[in-house]
Amino acid sequence: MNETIVTYFAKFEWYKSLVKALTETFGFNAEPLMVFLFFFLASFIVVNVMALVGGLGTYAERKISADLQMRMGPNRVGPYGLIQFLADGVKFIMKEGIIPKSADTFLFTLAPILCLVGVLGSLTVVPYSSGFILSDLDIGLFFLIGISSLVGLGIFLGGYASNSKWAMLGGMRAAAQIISYEIPVVISALSCVLLAGGLSFTTLIEAQTGFPQGWFIFHNPFTFIGFFVFFVGGLAETNRAPFDLPEAESELVSGYHTEYSGMRFAFFALAEYIEVFVVAGVAVALFLGGYNVPFGLGGDGILGQFLQLGAFFSKTLVLYYVVIWFRWTLPRLRVDHLMTLCWKYLTPIAIFNLIGTGFWLYGFEGKSLFELLFKSGAAATGGGH
Repeated sequence: MNETIVTYFAKFEWYKSLVKALTETFGFNAEPLMVFLFFFLASFIVVNVMALVGGLGTYAERKISADLQMRMGPNRVGPYGLIQFLADGVKFIMKEGIIPKSADTFLFTLAPILCLVGVLGSLTVVPYSSGFILSDLDIGLFFLIGISSLVGLGIFLGGYASNSKWAMLGGMRAAAQIISYEIPVVISALSCVLLAGGLSFTTLIEAQTGFPQGWFIFHNPFTFIGFFVFFVGGLAETNRAPFDLPEAESELVSGYHTEYSGMRFAFFALAEYIEVFVVAGVAVALFLGGYNVPFGLGGDGILGQFLQLGAFFSKTLVLYYVVIWFRWTLPRLRVDHLMTLCWKYLTPIAIFNLIGTGFWLYGFEGKSLFELLFKSGAAATGGGH
């Protein structure tokens, strides 16, 4: 049975008392209504927090790039320009949404919605803490891979529906890039599945610990390399520099969203910045211990859940910073180099890592490199007692 956020709250007496009181008041079983309300409230919170993260991501992008290039960045709207993203949102809302005369109106409108739906759908299985996960599906990793593929479809449709050669080239590049880089990303993730023995994100995280020596990235040499393959592939899947060939403003004007304006363009931008957070969060869950807190401080209580949220968000935001840092440090790849990197390097390395992880599990009975180097030696000398 799949665990959900309602399953977590159902453990508390106040939840059971509330269900009982509502049942006695209205004269029917109020539990289905409570489940719906809790899911609605949790989904509302997640979507709005992620919208805030996406908006602040645009602010962080400009501030970090300004720091790297010794510039000021936003500094007028609010303290340190902190609410610049709200001004941008108002600007997008007020701008006219123009549809080219020769464009396919339906697909042109559908494309940014598909991107946003794909990203928001993936938030269903992102494990913020042991209790705060909307739905801990048994096939959580496969669900995330499947639902997030709507983003690639939306980007391609945006380029196709615009009836513009620049947008079409950007859409074709996006389709080739996203489909190609999904392969090393998924194979790298399967290495962690082998170690944990399940596809559920809770299973993947609980197989790790709060300290770095218990993270999958340091479990063996193959998963260490696999983390970097996963991260580079994630950059390419989110169309982030140096893999932003679908946009490539120096070549394609603005690529797949050349013809977009107003809120349609805003949906594309918001989906991109939320997707960066999702990719960073999944990398944390797979390789960096997820929401685990050192010394076992994160528990089922409210305080423990807040500590787990802090651990998850702190690791994820560090990776978010690295993604932005890469964009303003590395030059854009050429499109043939982009595909060469995927098919000739990352994919074979990911396959090698997956096979190597399997042999490591068989040869060392699932023990990590840290356990082999330190714990085994301590036990042999009597130091483990």
